[in-house]
Amino acid sequence: MNKARPYVLVNMAMTADGKIATANRQIVHFGSPRDQRHLYELRATADAVMCGARTAEAPGVTLGPGPARFQRQRLRRGLPACHLRVIVSGSGTVNPAAAVFASRVSPLLIITTARAGAGKLARLRQLAEAVHVCGEQRVDFAAALTWLKREWGVRRLVVEGGAELNAALWEAGLVDELHLTVCPLIFGGREAPTIVDGPQQPALAQARRLKLISARRVGDEMFWVYRASRA
Repeated sequence: MNKARPYVLVNMAMTADGKIATANRQIVHFGSPRDQRHLYELRATADAVMCGARTAEAPGVTLGPGPARFQRQRLRRGLPACHLRVIVSGSGTVNPAAAVFASRVSPLLIITTARAGAGKLARLRQLAEAVHVCGEQRVDFAAALTWLKREWGVRRLVVEGGAELNAALWEAGLVDELHLTVCPLIFGGREAPTIVDGPQQPALAQARRLKLISARRVGDEMFWVYRASRA
């Protein structure tokens, strides 16, 4: 593991045909209560939770720790009652009316690029405890993760999408672990996003390799954990 950055876990739920949302990209939680509990259990181990701006803007999303029992789990581990919350937007475009900005459960950090410009940066600083410009046109995720660890003490980071954020992290070789819930649904749709969607079109030889760590069935859902291979 690279000691200069956090250990990164990507946590996603997908349908049996590999989709994380319908073709209109409407963010809907379609997993079971057990999948929701798994999300909170993972958050309870983390110093920070990260997602993209469109994911953070979904109705009701606060990126918080969940019910009190998960906060107690954190306290037993010697962690604060709530993790840091990190939003990524390369353009610096976020909806200030989103629920996540009304919640003050823990510090909110925004990672963006120079594309945001002075006006957007000023508005972002009114919404978040810290705004970090990391890159010119695209987010430099290696530098962003180093900043999170150095300045905010983030050793363990849970990433919850969306697909383009996941893709950027995989492309940069920064993902250590993938937690994947497969739900008994078929969405279909050519335009429906998968867990990793990005502009790059790698050849098969460039595919990221994974090692299966655990597989568990709960009802009609499967819970898989993979570790990223560094080979």
